[in-house]
Amino acid sequence: MSRPMFDEMNASPSEVRSHYEQYARWLAQQPEEVMAARREEAEMIFRRVGITFAVYGAKDEDGSGTERLIPFDLIPRIIPAKEWSSMEEGLVQRVGALNRFIHDVYHDQEIIKAGIVPADQIFQNAQFRPEMMGVDVPGNVYSHIAGVDIVRAPNAAGEGEYYVLEDNLRVPSGVSYMLEDRKMMMRLFPELFGQNRVAPVAHYPDLLLETLRAVSPATTAEPTVVVLTPGMYNSAYFEHAFLAQQMGIELVEGQDLFVKDNFVYMRTTRGPKRVDVIYRRVDDDFLDPLVFRPTSTLGCAGLLGVYRSGNVAICNAVGTGVADDKSIYPYVPKMIEFYLGQKPILNNVPTFMGRNPEDLKYMLAHMEELVVKEVHGAGGYGMLVGPASTKAEVEEFRALVKAKPEGYIAQPTLSLSTCPTYVESGVAPRHIDLRPFVLSGKQVQMVPGGLTRVALKDGSLVVNSSQGGGTKDTWVLED
Repeated sequence: MSRPMFDEMNASPSEVRSHYEQYARWLAQQPEEVMAARREEAEMIFRRVGITFAVYGAKDEDGSGTERLIPFDLIPRIIPAKEWSSMEEGLVQRVGALNRFIHDVYHDQEIIKAGIVPADQIFQNAQFRPEMMGVDVPGNVYSHIAGVDIVRAPNAAGEGEYYVLEDNLRVPSGVSYMLEDRKMMMRLFPELFGQNRVAPVAHYPDLLLETLRAVSPATTAEPTVVVLTPGMYNSAYFEHAFLAQQMGIELVEGQDLFVKDNFVYMRTTRGPKRVDVIYRRVDDDFLDPLVFRPTSTLGCAGLLGVYRSGNVAICNAVGTGVADDKSIYPYVPKMIEFYLGQKPILNNVPTFMGRNPEDLKYMLAHMEELVVKEVHGAGGYGMLVGPASTKAEVEEFRALVKAKPEGYIAQPTLSLSTCPTYVESGVAPRHIDLRPFVLSGKQVQMVPGGLTRVALKDGSLVVNSSQGGGTKDTWVLED
């Protein structure tokens, strides 16, 4: 796209945006060596605390991948209160419609009958779980924790407009980095928090625990909640352990759980203890070897039976993945109108669908200009960024799309907004996105901000940690 990039901090080479003014003045006064020392200090602390991310390599037999630090950037991304409140409204609306959609898919399927979403888009989706048909979940909430990826790009008027890039409704990760980034900024630059009214995020684990307890089938005041992890070789294991510790609840693996008399129990040193809510960080396929993948050792045999009879809550619900598929994403604006009778507050990025003949024709003819994504891909894998690819890579991808058109979507290469970032050569603009975390229990809540991911390579648009991206603290300024 030929439009100029939108810089979050600078309105022009000589003018700083008003919500960045105070910070920009402070930054201009910081000696180079002080910033370099702070950067080293941050890296040392993160290494000591073990804030790592496993990058799965193709050759890793055991799936352990290589552990590495997620680079942390010292310059925050700042969002003014008014912008945040409009974004928050849009997120509540979107996640509300998506939860309605998942309930509808597994119950009356009104949206299919109305001809809005094609039946095969749902029933042939690998994430559709027929076992969930007619199952009622507490409060009809399926995605209790949603991570919605938002980007900003210049619109026709040259102003920055927020767009939703994708919805992560299964097991979204990254919230621990949001919390650790804030802790790090407060430790390195305490004076900044005296000068700027930055909305707090530290209460996220309390909100998360409240959300999880709210869906408990048990009537006790303090239901037993656990975090179910696939184990230490998972790329987000740090986060699983961190959240369990912050909420003061047990971190368990599949082997720690068992089913008896249609209830789930965990083994403890004082004997079995009934479990009411499982915050699972394990995909559906591995949850119950009696129903899904029989070879899985990561789940608990019989879990789905207990869940379907309403004696345990699983967050996020089984079958939620049917709505965070990239082939369903183009229909979300229509869902908002269908279920809520409202116009979407946050827009989608224009999307071409390989399953539509006209769209496919356009995709194949303009592949070198587009970002093409596999509908089931995640973490920046299985995608082609046309303008940054070689002719051979484009041709290879064109062949993949021709062979299985319904497996791909394409979007224009957005000129993602940039934010000043502290890199080897000094302060330079780098592309960013934002993942706010939306919690749905008895009510929808979120902490102000989210995880800002930054593409550290000059000119790169891929911000995923698995592809070498870093993170920044996100400041929402209070009025």
